[in-house]
Amino acid sequence: MNLKQAKEGEEYVVRAIETDDEELNAFLFSLGCYAGERITVVSHRKHGCVVAIKDGRYSIDDALANAILI
Repeated sequence: MNLKQAKEGEEYVVRAIETDDEELNAFLFSLGCYAGERITVVSHRKHGCVVAIKDGRYSIDDALANAILI
């Protein structure tokens, strides 16, 4: 299951990041989004979603939400 399919307000654990883009992987790692980390979908938006990782909230687009497996 990916973040786009997640229910709002539920906490999940990131299982994997499915992307071949090393720059994107480094960006997600800098946000604290990597395998084993907890993530919560705060809300779904028209073209993405808002997620809470550690102490921060981030808006991510659909492509990125589909790449984050939970």
